[in-house]
Amino acid sequence: MKCDTFYLIGMYTKTIMKSWFQYKIDAVLRSLAVFLREATGIIVIYFTLLKFDTLNGWNLYEMLFLFSFLFVTYGILILFFTGLRDFGDTVRNGNFDRFILRPRGLLFQIIFINADWFAAIGHGCLGIALFIISAGKVGVEWNVISIFYAIVTIVGGVFIQGAIFLFLATLNIYLLETDSLKEIFYWNMRKFAGYPISIFHKGIQMIMIYIVPFAFVNYFPVQFLLRKADMAQYPSLFMYMTPLVGAGMYLLAYGFWRLSLKYYKSSGN
Repeated sequence: MKCDTFYLIGMYTKTIMKSWFQYKIDAVLRSLAVFLREATGIIVIYFTLLKFDTLNGWNLYEMLFLFSFLFVTYGILILFFTGLRDFGDTVRNGNFDRFILRPRGLLFQIIFINADWFAAIGHGCLGIALFIISAGKVGVEWNVISIFYAIVTIVGGVFIQGAIFLFLATLNIYLLETDSLKEIFYWNMRKFAGYPISIFHKGIQMIMIYIVPFAFVNYFPVQFLLRKADMAQYPSLFMYMTPLVGAGMYLLAYGFWRLSLKYYKSSGN
Protein backbone atom coordinates (compact mmCIF):
# COMPACT_ATOMS: atom_id res chain seq x y z
CA MET A 1 0.00 0.00 0.00
CA LYS A 2 2.83 2.41 0.88
CA CYS A 3 4.68 1.63 -2.35
CA ASP A 4 1.46 2.28 -4.26
CA THR A 5 1.04 5.62 -2.49
CA PHE A 6 4.58 6.73 -3.26
CA TYR A 7 4.15 5.63 -6.87
CA LEU A 8 0.97 7.69 -7.13
CA ILE A 9 2.70 10.73 -5.61
CA GLY A 10 5.48 10.33 -8.16
CA MET A 11 2.99 10.12 -11.03
CA TYR A 12 1.10 13.17 -9.79
CA THR A 13 4.34 15.13 -9.50
CA LYS A 14 5.56 14.08 -12.93
CA THR A 15 2.26 14.99 -14.58
CA ILE A 16 2.04 18.34 -12.81
CA MET A 17 5.60 19.29 -13.73
CA LYS A 18 4.95 18.41 -17.37
CA SER A 19 1.87 20.62 -17.44
CA TRP A 20 3.57 23.57 -15.73
CA PHE A 21 6.75 23.36 -17.80
CA GLN A 22 5.18 22.46 -21.12
CA TYR A 23 6.29 25.82 -22.52
CA LYS A 24 9.80 26.24 -21.16
CA ILE A 25 10.41 29.88 -22.05
CA ASP A 26 7.04 30.89 -20.65
CA ALA A 27 7.80 28.91 -17.47
CA VAL A 28 11.13 30.69 -17.01
CA LEU A 29 9.59 34.12 -17.63
CA ARG A 30 6.67 33.51 -15.27
CA SER A 31 8.97 32.26 -12.51
CA LEU A 32 11.19 35.29 -13.08
CA ALA A 33 8.13 37.55 -12.91
CA VAL A 34 7.23 36.12 -9.49
CA PHE A 35 10.84 36.60 -8.35
CA LEU A 36 10.92 40.24 -9.50
CA ARG A 37 7.47 41.00 -8.08
CA GLU A 38 8.45 39.80 -4.63
CA ALA A 39 11.91 41.40 -4.88
CA THR A 40 10.24 44.82 -5.23
CA GLY A 41 9.47 44.86 -1.51
CA ILE A 42 13.08 44.00 -0.74
CA ILE A 43 14.28 46.89 -2.89
CA VAL A 44 12.03 49.26 -0.92
CA ILE A 45 13.56 47.98 2.34
CA TYR A 46 17.04 48.41 0.88
CA PHE A 47 16.55 52.07 -0.01
CA THR A 48 14.72 52.76 3.26
CA LEU A 49 17.60 51.43 5.33
CA LEU A 50 20.13 53.31 3.22
CA LYS A 51 18.49 56.46 4.56
CA PHE A 52 17.62 55.43 8.13
CA ASP A 53 20.40 52.86 8.72
CA THR A 54 18.31 50.60 11.01
CA LEU A 55 14.69 49.71 11.70
CA ASN A 56 14.17 49.39 15.45
CA GLY A 57 17.74 48.14 15.75
CA TRP A 58 17.61 45.79 12.72
CA ASN A 59 20.16 46.59 10.01
CA LEU A 60 19.85 45.81 6.30
CA TYR A 61 21.40 42.33 6.39
CA GLU A 62 19.36 41.32 9.43
CA MET A 63 16.20 42.40 7.63
CA LEU A 64 17.20 40.38 4.55
CA PHE A 65 17.83 37.40 6.83
CA LEU A 66 14.33 37.82 8.30
CA PHE A 67 12.79 37.95 4.83
CA SER A 68 14.75 34.88 3.67
CA PHE A 69 12.88 32.59 6.10
CA LEU A 70 9.56 33.97 4.90
CA PHE A 71 10.29 33.34 1.21
CA VAL A 72 11.96 29.95 1.64
CA THR A 73 9.07 28.58 3.71
CA TYR A 74 6.51 29.81 1.18
CA GLY A 75 8.51 28.32 -1.68
CA ILE A 76 8.30 24.91 0.01
CA LEU A 77 4.73 25.43 1.19
CA ILE A 78 3.27 26.09 -2.23
CA LEU A 79 4.66 22.85 -3.65
CA PHE A 80 2.37 20.93 -1.29
CA PHE A 81 -0.51 23.27 -0.49
CA THR A 82 -1.47 24.86 -3.81
CA GLY A 83 -4.63 22.75 -3.80
CA LEU A 84 -5.62 24.21 -0.42
CA ARG A 85 -4.77 27.74 -1.52
CA ASP A 86 -7.11 27.34 -4.49
CA PHE A 87 -9.65 25.09 -2.77
CA GLY A 88 -12.47 27.61 -3.13
CA ASP A 89 -12.34 27.25 -6.91
CA THR A 90 -12.32 23.45 -6.55
CA VAL A 91 -15.54 23.55 -4.51
CA ARG A 92 -17.30 26.15 -6.66
CA ASN A 93 -16.62 24.41 -9.98
CA GLY A 94 -17.71 21.01 -8.66
CA ASN A 95 -14.31 19.28 -8.93
CA PHE A 96 -14.37 18.41 -5.23
CA ASP A 97 -17.25 16.04 -5.96
CA ARG A 98 -14.93 14.11 -8.29
CA PHE A 99 -12.34 13.77 -5.52
CA ILE A 100 -14.98 12.36 -3.16
CA LEU A 101 -15.78 9.56 -5.63
CA ARG A 102 -12.15 8.44 -5.97
CA PRO A 103 -10.71 5.68 -3.75
CA ARG A 104 -8.08 7.93 -2.17
CA GLY A 105 -8.02 10.26 0.81
CA LEU A 106 -9.48 13.67 0.00
CA LEU A 107 -6.66 15.67 1.56
CA PHE A 108 -4.09 13.45 -0.18
CA GLN A 109 -5.65 14.24 -3.56
CA ILE A 110 -5.93 17.97 -2.90
CA ILE A 111 -2.32 18.25 -1.74
CA PHE A 112 -0.76 16.23 -4.56
CA ILE A 113 -3.09 17.07 -7.46
CA ASN A 114 -1.39 20.41 -8.12
CA ALA A 115 1.67 22.49 -7.24
CA ASP A 116 2.35 26.11 -8.21
CA TRP A 117 5.88 25.61 -9.50
CA PHE A 118 6.22 29.20 -10.71
CA ALA A 119 5.51 30.58 -7.24
CA ALA A 120 7.71 27.91 -5.65
CA ILE A 121 10.68 28.76 -7.88
CA GLY A 122 10.18 32.52 -7.65
CA HIS A 123 9.78 32.67 -3.88
CA GLY A 124 12.24 29.88 -3.16
CA CYS A 125 15.03 31.32 -5.30
CA LEU A 126 14.52 34.76 -3.79
CA GLY A 127 14.61 33.30 -0.27
CA ILE A 128 17.78 31.34 -1.00
CA ALA A 129 19.42 34.40 -2.58
CA LEU A 130 18.58 36.56 0.44
CA PHE A 131 19.86 33.85 2.80
CA ILE A 132 23.15 33.56 0.91
CA ILE A 133 23.61 37.34 0.86
CA SER A 134 22.83 37.84 4.55
CA ALA A 135 23.73 34.63 6.42
CA GLY A 136 27.45 35.39 6.61
CA LYS A 137 26.95 39.00 7.66
CA VAL A 138 24.57 38.80 10.60
CA GLY A 139 26.93 37.34 13.18
CA VAL A 140 25.45 33.84 13.33
CA GLU A 141 27.85 31.09 14.33
CA TRP A 142 26.92 28.33 11.91
CA ASN A 143 27.42 24.93 13.51
CA VAL A 144 25.49 21.67 13.78
CA ILE A 145 23.03 23.12 16.30
CA SER A 146 22.24 26.32 14.40
CA ILE A 147 21.93 24.50 11.06
CA PHE A 148 19.65 21.85 12.58
CA TYR A 149 17.60 24.58 14.26
CA ALA A 150 17.19 26.47 10.97
CA ILE A 151 16.02 23.33 9.15
CA VAL A 152 13.55 22.32 11.86
CA THR A 153 12.05 25.80 12.13
CA ILE A 154 11.70 26.07 8.35
CA VAL A 155 9.69 22.84 8.42
CA GLY A 156 7.65 24.22 11.32
CA GLY A 157 7.05 27.46 9.41
CA VAL A 158 5.78 25.49 6.42
CA PHE A 159 3.29 23.62 8.63
CA ILE A 160 2.09 26.84 10.29
CA GLN A 161 1.24 28.35 6.92
CA GLY A 162 -0.14 25.01 5.68
CA ALA A 163 -2.46 24.93 8.69
CA ILE A 164 -3.71 28.43 7.87
CA PHE A 165 -4.42 27.33 4.30
CA LEU A 166 -6.15 24.16 5.52
CA PHE A 167 -8.33 26.09 7.97
CA LEU A 168 -9.34 28.66 5.33
CA ALA A 169 -9.93 25.89 2.79
CA THR A 170 -12.24 24.12 5.25
CA LEU A 171 -14.31 27.28 5.63
CA ASN A 172 -15.17 26.94 1.93
CA ILE A 173 -17.31 23.95 2.87
CA TYR A 174 -19.58 26.33 4.77
CA LEU A 175 -19.14 29.64 2.95
CA LEU A 176 -18.11 28.71 -0.64
CA GLU A 177 -16.32 32.06 -1.00
CA THR A 178 -13.47 32.88 1.40
CA ASP A 179 -11.11 34.96 -0.74
CA SER A 180 -11.64 38.03 1.47
CA LEU A 181 -10.79 36.03 4.59
CA LYS A 182 -7.70 34.65 2.88
CA GLU A 183 -6.62 38.18 1.97
CA ILE A 184 -7.03 39.37 5.57
CA PHE A 185 -5.75 36.38 7.52
CA TYR A 186 -3.00 35.16 5.22
CA TRP A 187 -1.76 37.64 2.63
CA ASN A 188 -2.01 40.77 4.79
CA MET A 189 -0.48 39.03 7.82
CA ARG A 190 2.31 37.74 5.59
CA LYS A 191 3.12 41.34 4.61
CA PHE A 192 3.51 42.25 8.29
CA ALA A 193 5.72 39.20 8.83
CA GLY A 194 8.42 40.66 6.61
CA TYR A 195 9.30 43.10 9.39
CA PRO A 196 10.24 42.71 13.06
CA ILE A 197 6.89 42.44 14.84
CA SER A 198 8.22 44.68 17.61
CA ILE A 199 7.67 47.74 15.36
CA PHE A 200 3.90 47.18 15.25
CA HIS A 201 1.07 48.10 17.59
CA LYS A 202 0.47 45.62 20.43
CA GLY A 203 -2.78 44.52 18.80
CA ILE A 204 -0.99 43.48 15.61
CA GLN A 205 1.66 41.71 17.67
CA MET A 206 -0.99 39.72 19.54
CA ILE A 207 -2.61 38.63 16.27
CA MET A 208 0.73 37.56 14.79
CA ILE A 209 1.65 35.54 17.88
CA TYR A 210 -1.63 34.02 19.06
CA ILE A 211 -4.17 34.12 16.19
CA VAL A 212 -2.33 33.99 12.86
CA PRO A 213 1.10 33.10 14.27
CA PHE A 214 3.38 34.31 11.48
CA ALA A 215 5.80 35.49 14.17
CA PHE A 216 6.79 31.83 14.60
CA VAL A 217 7.51 31.47 10.88
CA ASN A 218 10.45 33.88 10.82
CA TYR A 219 10.66 36.43 13.65
CA PHE A 220 11.21 34.11 16.63
CA PRO A 221 13.42 31.64 14.71
CA VAL A 222 15.62 34.52 13.54
CA GLN A 223 15.69 35.87 17.10
CA PHE A 224 17.15 32.54 18.26
CA LEU A 225 19.99 33.03 15.79
CA LEU A 226 20.52 36.80 16.19
CA ARG A 227 19.40 37.57 19.78
CA LYS A 228 18.27 41.11 19.00
CA ALA A 229 17.44 43.47 21.87
CA ASP A 230 13.73 43.68 21.04
CA MET A 231 13.31 39.98 21.90
CA ALA A 232 13.27 41.09 25.56
CA GLN A 233 9.58 42.01 25.08
CA TYR A 234 8.61 38.36 24.63
CA PRO A 235 9.11 35.09 26.55
CA SER A 236 12.39 33.47 25.47
CA LEU A 237 10.45 30.17 25.17
CA PHE A 238 8.92 31.52 21.94
CA MET A 239 12.25 31.07 20.15
CA TYR A 240 11.96 27.28 20.54
CA MET A 241 8.25 26.78 19.81
CA THR A 242 7.99 26.96 16.01
CA PRO A 243 7.93 23.15 15.44
CA LEU A 244 5.36 22.69 18.23
CA VAL A 245 3.19 25.54 16.97
CA GLY A 246 3.36 24.11 13.44
CA ALA A 247 2.43 20.58 14.53
CA GLY A 248 -0.29 21.77 16.92
CA MET A 249 -1.90 24.11 14.41
CA TYR A 250 -1.88 21.52 11.66
CA LEU A 251 -3.48 18.87 13.87
CA LEU A 252 -6.21 21.34 14.90
CA ALA A 253 -6.80 22.38 11.28
CA TYR A 254 -6.91 18.74 10.21
CA GLY A 255 -9.45 17.94 12.94
CA PHE A 256 -11.59 20.86 11.76
CA TRP A 257 -11.30 19.55 8.20
CA ARG A 258 -12.39 16.02 9.12
CA LEU A 259 -15.33 17.30 11.17
CA SER A 260 -16.45 19.72 8.45
CA LEU A 261 -16.51 17.09 5.69
CA LYS A 262 -19.68 15.73 7.30
CA TYR A 263 -21.42 18.98 6.41
CA TYR A 264 -20.25 19.28 2.82
CA LYS A 265 -22.93 19.89 0.22
CA SER A 266 -22.22 20.05 -3.49
CA SER A 267 -22.24 23.51 -5.04
CA GLY A 268 -24.39 22.06 -7.78
CA ASN A 269 -22.07 23.06 -10.65
